[in-house]
Amino acid sequence: MKKAANLSLLGTPVRRLWLLLALALFASGLFMTIDVQAEWSFVLPLRGTKLATLWTVAFAIGISTVLFQTVTGNRILTPAVMGFDALFQLIQSVLAFTVGVAAMQIPELARFGMNVGLMVVLSTTLFVWLFRGQASNLHLLLLVGIVAGIFFRSLNNFVWRVMDPNDFVVLQDRLFANFNTVSRPLLALSLVVIAAMGLWVWRQRHVLDVLALGREVAINLGVDYQRAVMDILVVIAILVSVSTALVGPVTFFGLLVSNMAYQLMHTHQHRYTLVATVLLGALLLVGGQMVLERMFGFNTSLSIVVEFLGGLTFIYLLVRKTRH
Repeated sequence: MKKAANLSLLGTPVRRLWLLLALALFASGLFMTIDVQAEWSFVLPLRGTKLATLWTVAFAIGISTVLFQTVTGNRILTPAVMGFDALFQLIQSVLAFTVGVAAMQIPELARFGMNVGLMVVLSTTLFVWLFRGQASNLHLLLLVGIVAGIFFRSLNNFVWRVMDPNDFVVLQDRLFANFNTVSRPLLALSLVVIAAMGLWVWRQRHVLDVLALGREVAINLGVDYQRAVMDILVVIAILVSVSTALVGPVTFFGLLVSNMAYQLMHTHQHRYTLVATVLLGALLLVGGQMVLERMFGFNTSLSIVVEFLGGLTFIYLLVRKTRH
């Protein structure tokens, strides 16, 4: 009751979304204009690329996390539980081990396409294999995803132990999320893919509301549950793969912004929670990047701070769920 009363001070969910949009745009405007000490012709493209990257990652990670939590019916799970980050690291490690430093000379678009293609094909194959047929079981899919993630991490550790130390040093830079060195062709390609996925998700927002009620209720209300969940899992795989291939793995960020969106919107309707997740994600990433650049002079990485806060959120949610 107290939380609902506090939220009522901010008005309706629509008014809260407008407030979030204003804050996110204000932070973006500051990011583009604050402390400019060079020619605008140099600063605007540089900061504009970085700003678009932050919004793209906020969109992809936020939307994919909300979708995953809807189909699993659990708000402390993220797509990372399926081992996407471990698979990305394994692909990079195997590439560095087999090709060596020359792997880093592969054209960016080719490397991006290979990373996204492999992650989407492998994850989609897993989804189709486990979720098609009469014996389809979402819990079995999650369990296999967790086991696959552990297998990928173990195999990755083995590759690290046998690879050349010089190659490993070069590889390390690619295993952490980096928002500062994204090229424009990769960003443009990612924007096209993510915009298409976002349009599809928005058209499915009413189906998502029904799926959130549970499998039996959704089937009784006329939703083709198996096909709907399969389509959503494939979209999740595409969004996570594009984001991971663009900047690197970001594990707990989706958990952080999705739960903030649920608390702020205080509704199960996806037309509000999806938009709020994206705006909160953009606000946190843009604001965090600006603080790190202006106050700490790039002495730490935004991904490390985000993962730290996301990890604390994960522990808090686990403790709260245990007490209830």
